[in-house]
Amino acid sequence: MKLKSIICALTGLAMTTAFSSCEDEKDLIIIEGNLPIKTSTLYMVGDATPNGWNIDMPTPLVASDADPLVFEWEGELNTGEMKLCLTTGSWDAPFIRPKDNGIRIGKSAITDAVFDMHAGNPDNKWRISDAGVYHLTFNLRNWTMSTSYLREAEGPEIEPIETETLYLVGDASPLNTWEIDNPTPVEKKSQYEFVYEGPLYAGELKACISTGDWDASFIRPATADVKINENGIENNQFIFSVAPDNKWIVETPGIYRLSFNLKDWTIAVEYTGEFTPASKLYMIGQATKGGWSWDDATEIVADADNDNLFVWEGELARGTFKAARKKDFEAPFYRPASAGCTVSEAGVSAREMVFTTEPDDQWEVTVAGNYRLTFDTEAMTFDAVYLSGDVQAKPIYMIGTATRGGWSLDEATEITARSE
Repeated sequence: MKLKSIICALTGLAMTTAFSSCEDEKDLIIIEGNLPIKTSTLYMVGDATPNGWNIDMPTPLVASDADPLVFEWEGELNTGEMKLCLTTGSWDAPFIRPKDNGIRIGKSAITDAVFDMHAGNPDNKWRISDAGVYHLTFNLRNWTMSTSYLREAEGPEIEPIETETLYLVGDASPLNTWEIDNPTPVEKKSQYEFVYEGPLYAGELKACISTGDWDASFIRPATADVKINENGIENNQFIFSVAPDNKWIVETPGIYRLSFNLKDWTIAVEYTGEFTPASKLYMIGQATKGGWSWDDATEIVADADNDNLFVWEGELARGTFKAARKKDFEAPFYRPASAGCTVSEAGVSAREMVFTTEPDDQWEVTVAGNYRLTFDTEAMTFDAVYLSGDVQAKPIYMIGTATRGGWSLDEATEITARSE
């Protein structure tokens, strides 16, 4: 073949390739929407799931044989909430969630409903409205989920609970707190019989066989919100499980006798007399030692001769605070009647007090020190007396995606006051 012919042939081939490339670019497919979620593990967590809210040991789903990105699970779900995660051990990781919070999973089937995946807020969760046996399918290739209700759940297999200890915990308990490290002990009468006799507050209650672990199995009513009052108990059956987080509701404060049968999983309740619970206030805020933690809230007991008078002496740091009658951020608070009310060496700038949920006005301590605070819930006044200035500066903690510890309070960055 002549050189000229070879050059022409190569030129034609190059032009053909160029046109072919143009054609390829013209037919380029643009993928819209979410890419497949590639993972070999998927878990569900929540009080509706078998392992409850234990993020270290959530309930695993299984990849299907037909498609490794389609995960399935079949088993019992309780009434309650749930969401899904790809890994264990971190609440800061992304979670698979419904598009809108509280979307119900129940007896009506769900087919190819689209879900979201993100970390942080909004903390959307599915709500299981009907307890039972379900088949769940999560397709991570196209970000959809399907459910089918199979049948009612069978009752739990009752096996005697072997333990030397039993405790009550809840705001209805004698200690009136949810402190799992310091619950109320119940007396052991025989191998499977435990009895508590004493006061109960109005509130919620459950029982545990060990301290210090909210992820352990609890003794709780077989259904949610079983009432305890002067007539006894609505339903004497209990379960021993991690979830659902059912609790007894004590409607009437008083003296009770609770008898737990750990062999047959029953509880007997006898109301034996009235009592007047000690009136309390719980003070929280940046200015208090416990900060915004209900577990470490500053407890103020009413005066022995006046249930409407609460007097407290102690250390306040610079910052804000308010007070409530129950440990609940949604409950009303005692707070200043107007914004910008300060506490300092001069006392409080305005004595008027209100008991309301909004607006979220708080007293602001502008000078750290030891104070005597007086809440008069009848006259609706608040007084502050500055006692001394010998206090230790409190650290401030910084969290967020820009910090080393992220949004984890356990890994928060501490900022301490600089000494001059």
